[in-house]
Amino acid sequence: MSGSTGRIIALFMGIAGLLSQRCPAQPLTQAPRDELQQAWRQYRQSFIAPEGRVVDNANGGISHSEGQGYGMLLAERMNDRETFERIWRWTSAHLLVRDDGLAAWRWDPKSVPHVTDRNNASDGDVLIAWALSEAADKWSVQHYGDASRRTVDAIAAKLVVNSRFGPVLLPGADGFGASSRSDGPVVNLSYWIFPAFNYLRRHAGPVDWTRLSDAGLRLVAAARFGPRRLPTNWISLAHDGAAPAASFPRVFGYDAIRIPLYLAWGLHSDAAAALAPGGSVVEVDSGNNAEPLSDPDYQAIAALATCARASSGEPAYNGRFYYPATLYLLSRIAMDDVASTCPR
Repeated sequence: MSGSTGRIIALFMGIAGLLSQRCPAQPLTQAPRDELQQAWRQYRQSFIAPEGRVVDNANGGISHSEGQGYGMLLAERMNDRETFERIWRWTSAHLLVRDDGLAAWRWDPKSVPHVTDRNNASDGDVLIAWALSEAADKWSVQHYGDASRRTVDAIAAKLVVNSRFGPVLLPGADGFGASSRSDGPVVNLSYWIFPAFNYLRRHAGPVDWTRLSDAGLRLVAAARFGPRRLPTNWISLAHDGAAPAASFPRVFGYDAIRIPLYLAWGLHSDAAAALAPGGSVVEVDSGNNAEPLSDPDYQAIAALATCARASSGEPAYNGRFYYPATLYLLSRIAMDDVASTCPR
């Protein structure tokens, strides 16, 4: 076992212990397709408007590139081409308003103009590129593949920069680099969508997804802060190592809970056996719980990350709020992808 692998396992053993305090991992099986389809139908009715806008109902009803990318990926995985096309048309018309091929990240129905922040969010761009690439391959639609490649080209041109850890992904084109911040570059490890990187590297392009993944794994091992040795949502790479970024809350929070989901889904099995998200937002300096992650849909991440398996008792879909509901469905789909790698 390498030192880096050992540090990753130790990190997520700590996260797994944190989870057990409030959000025990219930057993998770490969979900039957009819069960997933039912959850998808509920999700679609609750969070996807007729025009294809994915609605974040816990955040003032806004839409964002992350949500559009998640919606496209879910629709593609559920073989719902009509919904995929609606989401993509809306995304293309309303968020692809920049001149560099990236998506504006925030759209507010209550504001005029509706795009209230033209900066991009790189996780949204990666999700959109991934969903388009999978859709192009599944349905043999060339223009989906062309759109995916344009997004990847823009990611390479605007978002991938070098660091001592290797190539890293800036969270946005503006405001996160070394020239913009005294503690820059600043990164967010939950933007390392490892299964997307695995898929996108099948197609030739300007991003070295393998090196980007490897740099992310090194960052996961290095970004261990406070008594619980947890990563913060936002991480500075300005100095020799990794440190909590200035001007951001020093918490393991709603962003960071996606790190174990993406690692497990990305088949990083050395870490996945011990992964689980925390049952609370954690103040990393003190190690104190700041607020509980009380929505039951978050439990699906824990079940995926720990490869919990049984014939019954898996977490049921709650579907009250966009974000945990999305992570639930992603976790269930991910288990279908990685189930064969889990210990039996």
